[in-house]
Amino acid sequence: MPHLPLFLFSYRTCTKLLKMGGAVSAGEDNDELIDNLKEAQYIRTELVEQAFRAIDRADYYLEEFKDNAYKDLAWKHGNIHLSAPCIYSEVMEALDLQPGLSFLNLGSGTGYLSSMVGLILGPFGVNHGVELHSDVIEYAKQKLDFFIKTSDSFDKFEFCEPSFVTGNCLEISPDCTQYDRVYCGAGVQKEHEDYMKNLLKVGGILVMPLEEKLTKITRTGPSAWETKKILAVSFAPLIQPNHADSGKSRLVHLPPVAVRSLQDLARIAIRGTIKKIIHQETMSKNGNGLKNPPRFKRRRVRRRRMETIVFLDKEVFASRISNPSDDNNNCEEFEDERREEEETKPSELKPDPPVNFLREKFLLFLS
Repeated sequence: MPHLPLFLFSYRTCTKLLKMGGAVSAGEDNDELIDNLKEAQYIRTELVEQAFRAIDRADYYLEEFKDNAYKDLAWKHGNIHLSAPCIYSEVMEALDLQPGLSFLNLGSGTGYLSSMVGLILGPFGVNHGVELHSDVIEYAKQKLDFFIKTSDSFDKFEFCEPSFVTGNCLEISPDCTQYDRVYCGAGVQKEHEDYMKNLLKVGGILVMPLEEKLTKITRTGPSAWETKKILAVSFAPLIQPNHADSGKSRLVHLPPVAVRSLQDLARIAIRGTIKKIIHQETMSKNGNGLKNPPRFKRRRVRRRRMETIVFLDKEVFASRISNPSDDNNNCEEFEDERREEEETKPSELKPDPPVNFLREKFLLFLS
């Protein structure tokens, strides 16, 4: 009996840690983290995988905390917060994102999720975020600017740039437009469920933590819904509006959804044209886009005598017992191969570093 409280404490602690993340092994870098998420079936579709690989999670950490960026754990520092990678994976998969859709991120935080979503929505999508803390909005804008100016992924994808506004997501103006996809990154109380549902268009998808379950709600009609529980989670609850100062609600006005300006359409067309030119140049240079085949080492054909054959579960395993004379002959053959490889080795020792042709074209165009 004296050990019972300790056992209960350990069990509850482990359960809480699993809800916060830690479902997959830590990675050495962003790609290894994504590999682990795929292996654990959190990432299941190619679109989601491409978005996760295109944006390095560590770029959204403060410098002194980047060592933890590739662990499957949530991170919080002051008002800055990132959910665990396994949670973001489930959210991205559940949203069923497609190019051209409209997306609303409630509690948009660092903008990490919004930027990944923007890579899928493309230039004709809508990407809005609402964040309570103004300092986090500023942090998100800095990270977005860094991504646009430095990342090759910005040039490889047609990006729907997110727009962030400051305010409480429970005070969105009732005359706002409805969205195809909505995500809430804080725990939603049952009394706010209908409020969240009304932000959706018919056919839209809402993903949110509801009663400690990550929940997917699809609006199938004006007053018809399908609900699916995805995953047990532990999120901090939504912060209730505080009207103590003025007694009035501070309505949050989202950016208007307007037709693209002529300038935006021209920019999209120019980017598309430059991409096509670069693609054609690459194909012409490499011969229909195929690189020179890699050099393979020449191998002498050796006659090997199989001494034993074992049958195990319908598979054949063959092994050879070598003798000293065989080993001597092999050493001579390896020496001949080494000399041949040195003679046929190309003059260049290292391949040329990769060049971002699209970025170079843009800089030339702007100069």
